[in-house]
Amino acid sequence: MAHPTEDKNFRLPLTVRPQRYAATLTLDLEAKTFSGQQTVDVTLADPTREIILHAISLKLGDVTFRAKGGASHKPSSIQVNAVSETVRLTFDAPLPQGEAQLDVAWTGAFTDGLRGLYSAGKVAATQFEAADARRVFPSFDEPAFKAKWSLSVRVPQGLAVLGNGPVVKEEKDGALTKVTFQETEVLSSYLIALVVGPLVGTPVEHVGTVPVRTWALEEKKHLTRFGQDVALAVLPRLQEYFDLPYAFTKVDQVGIPDFEAGAMENAGLITYREVALLLDPATASLAVQKRVAEVVTHELAHQWFGNWVTMVWWDDLWLNEAFATWIAFKIVDQWRPEWRMWLDFDSHRTSALFLDALKSTHPIHGEVNNAGEAGESFDAITYEKGGAVLRMIEGFLGEGPFRDGIRLYMRRHARANAVKEDLWNALGEAAKQPVEELATAWVGQSGFPLVTAHVEGRQVTLSQERFYSEPGAKSAEKWPVPMVLRYEDASGVKEQRVLLRDKQATVKLEAGSGAVKWLCANAGSTGFYRVAYDEATLAGLSANLHALAPSERISLLADQWGLVRSGRATVGDLLDLAARFGNEEDDSVLDELVGRLAYVESRLVEGEDQARVRAWVARLLGPGLEKLGWQALAGETDRVKLRRAALVRAVGGLAREPKVLEEARRRVASMLKGERDALEPNLLDAAVSMAARSGDAELFDIFLQRMPGEPDPATQRRYLMALTAFEEPALAERARALFFSDTVKTQDVASFATGLLANRTGRESWWAQMRKQWKDVVARTGGAPMLVRRIVESLGMLHTREHLDAVRTLLKEQPVNDAQQATAQTLERLSQDVELRERCGPEVSAWLKRQP
Repeated sequence: MAHPTEDKNFRLPLTVRPQRYAATLTLDLEAKTFSGQQTVDVTLADPTREIILHAISLKLGDVTFRAKGGASHKPSSIQVNAVSETVRLTFDAPLPQGEAQLDVAWTGAFTDGLRGLYSAGKVAATQFEAADARRVFPSFDEPAFKAKWSLSVRVPQGLAVLGNGPVVKEEKDGALTKVTFQETEVLSSYLIALVVGPLVGTPVEHVGTVPVRTWALEEKKHLTRFGQDVALAVLPRLQEYFDLPYAFTKVDQVGIPDFEAGAMENAGLITYREVALLLDPATASLAVQKRVAEVVTHELAHQWFGNWVTMVWWDDLWLNEAFATWIAFKIVDQWRPEWRMWLDFDSHRTSALFLDALKSTHPIHGEVNNAGEAGESFDAITYEKGGAVLRMIEGFLGEGPFRDGIRLYMRRHARANAVKEDLWNALGEAAKQPVEELATAWVGQSGFPLVTAHVEGRQVTLSQERFYSEPGAKSAEKWPVPMVLRYEDASGVKEQRVLLRDKQATVKLEAGSGAVKWLCANAGSTGFYRVAYDEATLAGLSANLHALAPSERISLLADQWGLVRSGRATVGDLLDLAARFGNEEDDSVLDELVGRLAYVESRLVEGEDQARVRAWVARLLGPGLEKLGWQALAGETDRVKLRRAALVRAVGGLAREPKVLEEARRRVASMLKGERDALEPNLLDAAVSMAARSGDAELFDIFLQRMPGEPDPATQRRYLMALTAFEEPALAERARALFFSDTVKTQDVASFATGLLANRTGRESWWAQMRKQWKDVVARTGGAPMLVRRIVESLGMLHTREHLDAVRTLLKEQPVNDAQQATAQTLERLSQDVELRERCGPEVSAWLKRQP
């Protein structure tokens, strides 16, 4: 009979639990190998002849089981099972129930990819989520097995050595230095971390008694101040929100030169991709500053929600990520209200709405059978949809009751593990509301509703059905939809709350009097649903755009685009609506508008029609850019700077207006000569990209030479991605050759591949090369799950039915087993994009011919 460990869905038995790890690691940074010794305090609920640990590519040496006050036992066999990533220790006699210690010695090697223990340039770092602690420690590597960790590490002298706790002892040990860290609180194995390298930290600053430092390589230490200031500002706000002190003795934030995700919330030692932590406020765009602030706050929020109270299993990953996503925007908005973070939240939510409109989507809380499947859960549904649903529930319960429920949940499950029902129970108890009905539908069910709103007099008929982006697709689900209707009548602007439980309901507008001038069925854009209006109501909104909040104008455009994709509206309807936004002054609304029009120009039309779309966009938005000009004025607000940047992207990047392109080239040349005032920071990305598209070999060489040595990660990334944009065929070919070189770090391979597929002159050659070398392309990710997923998703940049057929063939003949979900979603989305192009291309052409 097969042993359970021969099943890749094997889960550890609950009969053996770790209480404490005392481990010493010795690192050989040149050979990229390590050795370890540890004693694990364990508790056996019942006598057993076997103990099962997780391990990948570790060679176990001496192993001894020591019963408390009893005899020692050596395993009679040590069996490795690669399928379940375990080692099974079998003993001749039953091991006694109760407390014991397990001594293990082992050796291993650094991982080639960006997980386990790996080399990131000059730095050795760990990345253990979801299940890669087993690449370094033989361990009980599931989140439910929380234990204390007492870690020492032996490394070459003269390096910074960081762990979860503060250093309590540092001593010379032969040619090495032995560093011992303070023992941690109980933690799941995925939250343990180690970073070693020539790093420099900011001076220690305190939030109460908690020391805070931000670390980077020596040449980047001048970029640490902003991230340090964010941590100092938001940590007290998080402590106040949770009504619990920070638990993990210190906060170290470290910029890692090559890193898979944006960041990782290791307890007390948060690791970041450099671009998500390090910046120069004098040259960083506001978007970069906001992103760093949001990521830092997200990771600090995890110290409570995830680290202090931890999910039992990866099916509740969303408990960690959705909450951290939502509260990061909330806390940063409190700190910097002028940044209007909730508009950024809405823009992030858009990606979840598009993904969740596919048949191949998944619930927020989905079935996860093994660690490999857990890696596929790090997507927009888990993060952005999850965060949006929490925001919607908070809006339904009220800010105070929701916060009280979170505090109750944190107290009740402190230092332990919890499941989603524990959160619903705490929220319901605190708010005295039926939270479970609302939460279960939104968290356990795929998709979201399309709400149709029909206004007649002072009556609003609301109906709901599941929204699919595939034309004609239908299913019977319904949701309890918490809605806020905002409208204007003779007495002014009013709001009315509705919980739409049924397929259809008629609501009388209670407040106010007289005819309804306009009605928005998703006030503040806080609901996770799309809205379709009857013709008259849509006309009323279109005629009163100035009365809508920016978030509502964004939703109006996004919903109309969704209706076009699903075949419920024509692209002409969308363009008619877009034409109303010529005088739009809000940068966030302009970003949404430009995004929709860019899709029309780049994916729906070609040839003369493409030129006509560009000319129409230039007529619509060009006057706004001419009025603003390129040069920021003294005292100019961020809103004005960001509006200019959106208009530059529209008129130069999208419409390719010759005068704007020439100005971009001139200013980029001046910037490269050291004239810092040549380009206001918010214009840098757009201007460099535009200059690259029509750039020559001299400009290509400048970017290529400057990029590796550029200390600022945002600037480095800007030059790297610019290399993918050159449309001169010979330069596009040079860019393709860089993909397999050290010029492109592992962390950047998916973005670089996507950039090459977006290049209009180089796309076909790169696509041919991808098909020929598909396994090599995927291998460039080093097996990092998020990067593998994004490589597959990059194929969605292709356009035609011939492309679609070739992608299907490629992914069928050479499947990417670690990205099955991404494969299904990419094929479905690309299929819809091709159908949309074939259906809407003629509509765009006809609409353009009707324009004056």
